Amino acid sequence: MVAVRIPALERIEEIMDAGGVRKDVVLLAVSALALAVSFFAPDLLPFDPAWIAIVLCGAPIVIGALIGLVTEFDVKADVLVSMALIAAVAIGENFAAGEVALIMQLGALLEELTVAKARAGIEGLVELSPRTAHIVHGEDVRTVPAQDVQAGDVVRVLPGETVAVDGTVINGCTSIDESVMTGEPLPVDKAPGDQVKSGTVNQFGAFEMRAERVGENSSLARMISLVESADAGKAKIVRLADRWATWIVVVALVAAGGTWMATGEIIRAVTILVVFCPCALVLATPTAIMAAIGNVTKHGILVREGDALERLATVRKVAFDKTGTLTHGSPRVTAVSGGDRLYSLVASAESMSEHPLGKAVVRGWRERATAKENAADPVSPATFEMIPGRGVRAFVQENDVLAGNRRLLLEQGVLDIEEIEASSLPHADQGCTLVLAAVNGRAAGFVALSDTVRDTARKTIEGIKTLGIEPILLTGDHDRAARRIAAQVGIENVSANCLPESKTAAIERLEAAGDAVCMVGDGINDAPALKRATVGIAMGGTGSDIAVDAADIALVHDDIAALPHLLAISRRMMTTIKLNMTFSMALNFIAIALAMTGVLDPVVGALVHNAGSIMVIANSATLLSWKAGRASKATHGPLEDRDASPTLP
Repeated sequence: MVAVRIPALERIEEIMDAGGVRKDVVLLAVSALALAVSFFAPDLLPFDPAWIAIVLCGAPIVIGALIGLVTEFDVKADVLVSMALIAAVAIGENFAAGEVALIMQLGALLEELTVAKARAGIEGLVELSPRTAHIVHGEDVRTVPAQDVQAGDVVRVLPGETVAVDGTVINGCTSIDESVMTGEPLPVDKAPGDQVKSGTVNQFGAFEMRAERVGENSSLARMISLVESADAGKAKIVRLADRWATWIVVVALVAAGGTWMATGEIIRAVTILVVFCPCALVLATPTAIMAAIGNVTKHGILVREGDALERLATVRKVAFDKTGTLTHGSPRVTAVSGGDRLYSLVASAESMSEHPLGKAVVRGWRERATAKENAADPVSPATFEMIPGRGVRAFVQENDVLAGNRRLLLEQGVLDIEEIEASSLPHADQGCTLVLAAVNGRAAGFVALSDTVRDTARKTIEGIKTLGIEPILLTGDHDRAARRIAAQVGIENVSANCLPESKTAAIERLEAAGDAVCMVGDGINDAPALKRATVGIAMGGTGSDIAVDAADIALVHDDIAALPHLLAISRRMMTTIKLNMTFSMALNFIAIALAMTGVLDPVVGALVHNAGSIMVIANSATLLSWKAGRASKATHGPLEDRDASPTLP
């Protein structure tokens, strides 16, 4: 049906929503006190104190139900509650009306506390966008707003600047930090003919590029658009009580009307409405969610979306980013050719470098030297030269030392490069990054560096598989490095060279095949996928603010070992919710039978409801201390067998 907008009712709703949680707590406290006075000292005030609870807690329910019916033709649980309140007041059962209103507002407050916090991921991405660009016209260089750059313009990018548009390098060499697009922390060397993307950062040398994709067609603009639109495809959880509300209202009205017609006693009809009022049903979901959130918080997990755990319980596949998620996210020395002397010379040459690879070489040398109880600091070079996009050259202890890539050694006329390239090939095949070294004009060896796997990664993947969930690797790194890490942790389904849109498209394909997907990542490039996935989980410590803002859940201490517990408790939580709802509905039908026979009156019926609500809360509270044990797979029910989904390309 088409929703009808009534500004006056919408304004009333806005006024009702003003004030926040603190106001709600105060109103509940005042209402509870008023009901206590009504029960124990009804003559203390010149009017029935229960009216305070009816007005403070009941009026918002009735108004909200009316707005839903009139503006959206939406029958929710609040409709039945409103009928019970009005009927109870009509026959003078004020205490029963106030009691029901109080319980319902308590459930609404608990649910409100699990609602999503505002996220600012899109604003963070926009802040990454460069404001200006330097356009070259012959000998003149003009600084213009970035949005004014046209395809075909020659743009000069200075060291430390963000690239404004996509294009091709035509002059100069440098290293580009592409982590915003690929998630990989190591700068990528660029020379004439190489592609560069907007949003990436020029690390060292100035260069000139020809603009190709500008404005809304640039890589960064497309990623911002991805983040903005990703939420549209994410399914939202509808409160179970509201799913059942329509037929609950029909059954309640038929039972109440039939009883009134058969017995002629309106009090029985009102009692049916009161006992059919879904208090425990409304409490079933938010109390379980809050208890589960309290449980995972103790494991360093921050749930930012109220319904995230409900969605997580449906997940069939978990997609991992590699760098910073399964790995530590920083390069470490894994092999050295040429012995301690060469390692010392290369570390000394790199000691003045700002390049991440150079810093990693120095850090590795210090760790090795400390372990051997040698001097922890490398010898300072007599001279040092940074060669952008190539490496470094330094004079160390009367030795001319070159450390960098193959281009550097070739351009400097180094001999015997083929020999060290052949010896380094096994490391290159494993996805390692190589720093080739030459001393006094001759190739001397290499230093191999690679990202290293987190200690808990393999056990985490095994725990996820135990739950019947398939792990997947989505990474911007090249295929060899991706498969090396995947083999170490036990992941078979691998997709490498992924840009932000590639990760989002992969998740869309999996979900289109019927598999709910959880995405785990830490980088800016993961933000669209985190937001598009059924559930997004970000590394809260080392992860970018944009990734955390785009996610539903954050791992505060970057401890991926908590993921199996998180997935298991989400299923346990849904089991608890279903038990709560089954119990509350069974209690309702029993109470209806007693109300129809006249055994229960409205006040006793409301008290029965309170007892049911307490039982629901107590059952939900067991989640606070729940732990996934050996029987968790059986307890939570492994996912049923189904056709395997397509392997990612």
